[in-house]
Amino acid sequence: MINQKMRKLGAKRSVIRELFEYGKKRKSEIGEENVYDFSLGNPSVPSPEEVNSQLVRLISEEDPVRLHGYTSAQGDASVRAAIADYINKTYDESVTADCLYMSVGAAAALTSSLTALVSPGEEVIVPSPYFPEYKVFIERCGGVIREVSCNARLQLDTKAIEEAINEKTAAIIINSPNNPTGAVYNEENIKALADVLRRCEEKYSHPIYLISDEPYRELVYDGLTVPYLTKYYDDTIVCYSFSKSLSIPGERIGYILVCPRCRDFTSVYQAVCGAGRALGFVCAPSLLQKLLPGCLGKTSDISVYDRNRRLLLERLSEFGFEMIRPEGAFYLFIKSPSGDANEFCERAKKYEILIVPSDDFGCPGYARLAYCVTTEQIERAMPAFERLANSYKEN
Repeated sequence: MINQKMRKLGAKRSVIRELFEYGKKRKSEIGEENVYDFSLGNPSVPSPEEVNSQLVRLISEEDPVRLHGYTSAQGDASVRAAIADYINKTYDESVTADCLYMSVGAAAALTSSLTALVSPGEEVIVPSPYFPEYKVFIERCGGVIREVSCNARLQLDTKAIEEAINEKTAAIIINSPNNPTGAVYNEENIKALADVLRRCEEKYSHPIYLISDEPYRELVYDGLTVPYLTKYYDDTIVCYSFSKSLSIPGERIGYILVCPRCRDFTSVYQAVCGAGRALGFVCAPSLLQKLLPGCLGKTSDISVYDRNRRLLLERLSEFGFEMIRPEGAFYLFIKSPSGDANEFCERAKKYEILIVPSDDFGCPGYARLAYCVTTEQIERAMPAFERLANSYKEN
């Protein structure tokens, strides 16, 4: 017998991946320059120079046996110490290397954290819109997803979150800057959430963990800052990825940080390590771990994303589209003129525009456009967007 749940997951890719694969096929048919693919959050700007220079140095100077050998399961101690030092200096924290567990990107960090913290039948609150794979990750460990819509300003609806919390609530996942909307939860909002979680921990006499999914932390615009959640709530687990900040999504490297003030810290950290073991994560890629100390605090040129963001907001508004102004990440949430997300995205395909319907993000009636593409592609796509907009006016 095979696991039918896993078979179904393998037989049907996520809506994002399905569209990405459709785009590859369409490009082979009519030419890449004629397809305007905004489906996948794949960074389009080169990595900072430090990434390549550190890789060259490591391969040229380090003992190849040690360089490519196993690290400790939780990660190389010197790498974890360097990351801890960076976090402390940047966010005025007091973490140590032993608060960190190196992971195979943010997805592995999330699956390990959820496996560590959530028992079968327990609930995980997820503010919507949200990244669709959260549901897969939660249900894989026997948890139950509980969606709570954000408010009209796309900030956390802390009153609704408090009403959703019950004796089965194990955790809440938040993602800021947010995929798919680009929203950034402000400090006032985070403080209100922390107050709610502390009240509910006392009410139900058990921890409620705040899992912060942070692949877009550095991708913010207009001078905004993203609150560092361990400063506001002790029972916080940070799941971080270098994929977007360093433009290395295919390399799969990140970490889990357990707040040093987390109640039962030792047990939580041990559970994370045990989850990694159970899931088969022997260790994060050794070469990529050792790359990191020389790249901490560096980012790709995010001004390109900002330029793309401004161009899209200006031109699509001229065509009559309604959008949510993104404050971070590299996604634009566009309202479907018909109110139907799937109809909108299917109609867009007729003009070779590939955007992702919002239903799987837990929010109907919108489409996600990933603007981590070349500015040239956006400019070439504008006549197609105008024709798409006009097609609704003709109806």
